[in-house]
Amino acid sequence: MFTDYNNFKEKIFKLTSIDLSCYKERQMKRRIDSLITRNNFQSYDTYYKALLQDSNLFNEFINYLTINVSEFYRNPAQWEILEKEILPQLLKNKKTLKIWSAACSTGEEPYSLVMLLTKFIKLEDIKIYATDIDVDAINKAKIGVYAEKSLSDLPKEFANKYFHKNLNTYKIKDEIKKCVEFKKHNLLLDKYPVNCDLIVCRNVLIYFTEEAKSTIYTKFRDALSENGVLFVGSTEQIIMSQRYHMESLKNFFYKRIK
Repeated sequence: MFTDYNNFKEKIFKLTSIDLSCYKERQMKRRIDSLITRNNFQSYDTYYKALLQDSNLFNEFINYLTINVSEFYRNPAQWEILEKEILPQLLKNKKTLKIWSAACSTGEEPYSLVMLLTKFIKLEDIKIYATDIDVDAINKAKIGVYAEKSLSDLPKEFANKYFHKNLNTYKIKDEIKKCVEFKKHNLLLDKYPVNCDLIVCRNVLIYFTEEAKSTIYTKFRDALSENGVLFVGSTEQIIMSQRYHMESLKNFFYKRIK
């Protein structure tokens, strides 16, 4: 629809450190074109200039770009495997775990991890490192107020125990919130944490190019502890995981190997 997308990508990278070249171009360009049209701009250049001057427009762009879709216990069958098989194995020789929720969006995932871990570890001993590129999403996560539908797959015991209900919204209790440390992080540019026993990054890498995914998987592997596990999304099985020095434990769970 609009021309000079490459120049727009370069400007956005300088402005935000988000490299649009690492996203599937047809999909991302279609999303951006739709956003520009919706805001009644006629070109990438006029839209970019407006982003520099209007913070609301800029925040809308970042939110739209980072595709924040999340629920508590998304794909419950996978969480059951995490509970019944993965966590018991990781906790065999450890009292606590170092866990990173990467691309955590608005916080449903790291908070789900905290609640699940209460079945194994005392609440005061749980710490989740949670990151996302979208500062607005992180701020929403820190507030911790969610629509009823986002809790539809969450076990009722957790919904009843760890939330304050107010009409049709649910606010997560401070005892869960304080177990999560939120920070901004760019998967393509920023330094990764090290010695993670579990990394959870789900339903994010489907938007990246194959080259970008390969780079990220390699970095995830290096960020894992010995025998650490990477938990990916339901559409993100890693083909030939051995090339990243990982092996499949179960669908969507990959263990670091030497």
